[in-house]
Formats: sequence, structure tokens, C-alpha cells
Amino acid sequence: MRVDSISGTNHMSNARMQVPLLDLRQQLSQIREPLRIAIDEVVDSTRYIGGPKVEELEQAIAGYVGSRHAIGVSSGTDALLVSLTALGVGPGDLVLTTPYSFFATIGTISRLGATAVFVDIDPATYNLDPYQLRQWFDKNSADAGRVKAIVPVHLFGQCADMVPLLDLAQARGIPVVEDAAQAIGASYDWNGERRHAGAMGTIGCYSFFPSKNLGAMGDGGMVVTDDAQLAERVRCLRNHGAHPKHRHALVGGNFRLDPLQAAILRVKLDHLEEWHSERQANAAYYDEHLRLPGITTPSPRGERRDHVYNQYVISVSSDRDGLRSWLTTSGIGTEVYYPVPAHLQPCFASLGYTEGCFPHSEYAAEHSLALPIYPELTTEMQDYVVERLTERLTGQAPASPAETV
Repeated sequence: MRVDSISGTNHMSNARMQVPLLDLRQQLSQIREPLRIAIDEVVDSTRYIGGPKVEELEQAIAGYVGSRHAIGVSSGTDALLVSLTALGVGPGDLVLTTPYSFFATIGTISRLGATAVFVDIDPATYNLDPYQLRQWFDKNSADAGRVKAIVPVHLFGQCADMVPLLDLAQARGIPVVEDAAQAIGASYDWNGERRHAGAMGTIGCYSFFPSKNLGAMGDGGMVVTDDAQLAERVRCLRNHGAHPKHRHALVGGNFRLDPLQAAILRVKLDHLEEWHSERQANAAYYDEHLRLPGITTPSPRGERRDHVYNQYVISVSSDRDGLRSWLTTSGIGTEVYYPVPAHLQPCFASLGYTEGCFPHSEYAAEHSLALPIYPELTTEMQDYVVERLTERLTGQAPASPAETV
């Protein structure tokens, strides 16, 4: 039993409570009124495609991440698709990426008729390993000339190791498309200068899926780049390749960002740094209290990479699914990101990969588990998660951290 330091209420350590993986209602309660005002402005304007709300968000995102150009698009998936299209990726081309990511990373490559070539992850960060990337080039010199792009993924809110990756790409003249869908606001020490995820490579892609740190009320995405010509090409492609109207130099698609979503995101952007800080504080609390046998917590934030914890992912040495069932029964939401790596997906069987090709990705798929980490998570809720994990992994409930206060 422990005493809640705010209310003074007694809580039994084994009392069942609900801790969802994500609760957007808590966020909404904080910003409901400015959201209503922003939505009403769009409704009253009758400007429902493009317009000033989209342009305002684009300028704000460009300033926030430190990029010269930002182009709003319809989703994170479409951000990847339009970026690869703008770079001319197509049949016969190779695109190097990680097999451990959300399906869209690889699916967009396949949709363009190009071939995804996988490089395993760094097991400490779950991100593409630049040293294994270099080994691929060393071993596959005959195919190196067919590589049209490299797509690192800043998974779970932490940047990939970009300096060695970009040094390699630049030496070979290969564009880098950053999949920063989960990492807007994450930063990285670029030779002494702090740079943001998505704003280091040739082009960067963000997702505003509702569960992201910066989430819309529906789908949305953004492309950023410092290349003016590439930015103009993306703008053209997102609107059926038309420029000017009814003149189509390119075959694009309808990849436009909805101004209602842009208005919502612009309100939320002002709170993003605060939400990041709260996620980081929650992660630090887990790091301190989840020193348990059988699990490994995420690699700690260091001087080089600033993790924004879109997900807090632990590695469970054995019986991950049994632990997950235990937590579900306890009322604690969890998720597995991702249970089947891309090289083992049935739709990519033709690529010729088999089990064992990428052992770090396969291990992560079998052992990783995401815990609740959203900003509004209370200490009491985190204590409950810690207690249930401890009871499962050690066979005994711990003393609640608050009891020592």
C-alpha cells in the first residue's frame, strides 16, 4: 500500500486500475477551446482545400525543424511516396532501408516498382546500422550503381546514427530520405550542431497520424527539404502533377493536406516541446524503476541523440507474449511494434530473404514490447505498471516508490 503524494489517498499495490497505451482525451481536454476556434475559422472561411491554414503550418514546421521548405501532404505514407517519386525512384532501382519499421516504409518503395534492399538494425536503438550499411556496399559493388536512395527510419522517436550514414551517402552521391514519421522534434548532434530528425538528409518525411507526438484528428503528413527544386517538384506531385492548373508536366496524385487538419496541427505544435518533455520525464521514471531481470529498457538519451519517445519499447528476454497477456489482464495497454519484420512478410517473399537473414530485426520483432508513455500518464499509473511488471518477472510485488517518500 502507498500514499498518493497529491491526494493523500491510500492505494493497495495490487488494486487493478486502467492504464491505456494512449489516451488522447486527456490531451484534448487541455486544448479544446483553441482547437474549436481554429476549426471554426476553417469552416467559416469555406476554404477547404489548401489555403492559408496549410501554408501557416508549413512555415511553422519548417521553422521548427530547421528546414527551408515544408510541404503538407495527406499522410506519412504519402510523404514517403511523393518524396521517392520526386527523386525519380522507379523500376530497376534499389532503395536501401531497414526491415524493422512500419509497413509503409517498404510498401512505398514497392509501389514505385523499385526493389527494397534491407540492412539490419543496431539492436540498441532499433535503427538502421550505418556500419552494416557500409558493409553492404563493400560486398555488393556491382549493384551499388543501382541504389537510388537510402531510407533510414528514426524509429520510436530516436534518430538513427546519421553522421556516418550521411558521410557514406554523400561520398556516393545517393539521396537520403529520412523516415521521421515517429520522430518530429527529435534531435541529433551533427558535429557539434543540433539538428532535427527529418532535416539532415536530402528530404524528410513526417506523419501526423493521431497517435504520433504531433497528431492530427485524422491522417496528415509533411515533407521537408532544403532543395528548392525538389520542394517545387513535391508541391507539383501532391496536386496531380499540375503546374499551372490543368497543365501536367508530371503524373502525381491527390496528396494534399486538409486545411482542417493543418489548423488542428498548428494549435498542437505550440505544445509539442512541453509534451516531449513530459514523455522524456515518464521515460526517465521507467528507466529508474524498471531495473528488472528479463527486460532491457531503451538505450538512454545521450549527448548525441535526444529521444522524444513516440513509443517506450522494452526488450523482453523470454515469453514476451505471456508478459503482454499478463499486463492486458491487469488493465495495462501494450503493443508490439512490429511482430513481423518486412523481409518475412508474405508480400515480399519474391525478394528472396529467409528467416535468419537479419537477426537483430528478427529478435526485436519477437522480444519488443511498447509500454504507455503519453504525456498525461500519472506517476500513480506508472507505479502500477512497474508493480505489475515486477510481480510477473520476480514473483513478488515491490514496495511502491512513493512509500519511501
